[in-house]
Amino acid sequence: MNYKTFMDSIMNTGKIITELRKSKDWSQTDLAGKSGVSREMIGKYERGEAVPSIEAAKKIADAFEVSLDYLVGNAEQAIDKATLNRLNDINRLAPADKNMVYAFLDSFITKAKLQSVLR
Repeated sequence: MNYKTFMDSIMNTGKIITELRKSKDWSQTDLAGKSGVSREMIGKYERGEAVPSIEAAKKIADAFEVSLDYLVGNAEQAIDKATLNRLNDINRLAPADKNMVYAFLDSFITKAKLQSVLR
């Protein structure tokens, strides 16, 4: 990773933290209390002056109930913890059961897409 990519990543993570915090109408102090990361560090992350450690990023992601990938800009959409837990449960199913779940999801998604086109 070159310096520019690293700096872009720092700035992007700070913007994502700011956006998530504001979307929940939380102050930096609120986020600090919910995550266990100091308010001072939250401010530094948001301003792009520091990058959170993996441990701090995990605490912040947990407070926002988003994936760590989303928090650091590696995912296009925020996936809530309940969805992640379901995906993990599906992943632990026997292959035949997993295929049944996927077939149901594929059918449901196709139906929803068709309905949106027909409206």
